Amino acid sequence: METKTIRRLVPLFLGMGLLISCGQKKEENTQVTEKVKVTTTTALLMDVEKLSTYTANVKADVINQITPSTSGRIEKIYIEVGDRVQKGQLLVQMESHSLQQQTVQLANLQKDYQRYEELLKVGGIAQQQVDQIKTQIDVLSSAIENLEENTKLRSPIDGIITDRNYDNGDVYTAQPILTVQQLSPLKAVINVSESNFTNVKVGMTVDIKLDVYGDELFTGKVSLVYPTIDPTTHTFGVEVIINNSNMRVRPGMYARVTLNFGAGKSIVVPDLAVQKQAGSNDKYVFTVEDGVAKYQKVELGQRLAENYEILSGINPGDIVVTAGQTRLIDGTPVEVTNN
Repeated sequence: METKTIRRLVPLFLGMGLLISCGQKKEENTQVTEKVKVTTTTALLMDVEKLSTYTANVKADVINQITPSTSGRIEKIYIEVGDRVQKGQLLVQMESHSLQQQTVQLANLQKDYQRYEELLKVGGIAQQQVDQIKTQIDVLSSAIENLEENTKLRSPIDGIITDRNYDNGDVYTAQPILTVQQLSPLKAVINVSESNFTNVKVGMTVDIKLDVYGDELFTGKVSLVYPTIDPTTHTFGVEVIINNSNMRVRPGMYARVTLNFGAGKSIVVPDLAVQKQAGSNDKYVFTVEDGVAKYQKVELGQRLAENYEILSGINPGDIVVTAGQTRLIDGTPVEVTNN
């Protein structure tokens, strides 16, 4: 009886197994063929201004260090850090004992010279003696002029005092007593990719933004293009002059300098199409080919309102996904649901 029962149950188990197997295969087939719904657009080739932005710190165009030629005691410093000064303004008075002594000596020699000239007229002295004292006067006058330059220290430019290293009564040794920087004009030096070497010209107008002033635009001009390329960075220096007539810009400010290299054709896609790779700075988009999503790493150019310029990675006319990317991997079947 047990053998007959087993024989009757075997076909039943086989049938159940077949049904389960068919159900699993049907479910697997359903998973494989399920399509992710996405929205797409076409990558367009458009005219885009070729803008490149570089960062730099603003510098004074002229910087002067106020120092005497020899060490000595500082009698008086007349200005403080932050003071504006004019060219020729007296900034520092150094100890002047030697100057005073030589000034007195010069005055005596000049009196002697006048007396010698009177004696020469009446034949009471030789011309050689007159010439000798005249030479002494010339040498001493030159020495006094040099001493005056090194005891009365004046500003060689219009500018602002940006550094002071001594107090009254200190002995000057090595550091400059003061630093004067010119405020108008100012300059910024940027490093530009060698691919643009032939595009940068002296006199080009550039746009400048300063972090302290937000999106307010300032204008500058290219004043110098360095003649060589750095073999390590493959960049070259460009000096930009900023006309700071309103004195709002200061040395040390952080600047963003934008060069315009003219318009050209570029691939443009909506910013919604561009994704960032987790764990890296890579950017990518998904394109659709024959109903399948394709992962494409891209290089971005400029942000253009709600679009991005694409420098490499896709071609004009490619169909790019703008919504539904979170469920995609390379090779995922998709269903385009554009309205």
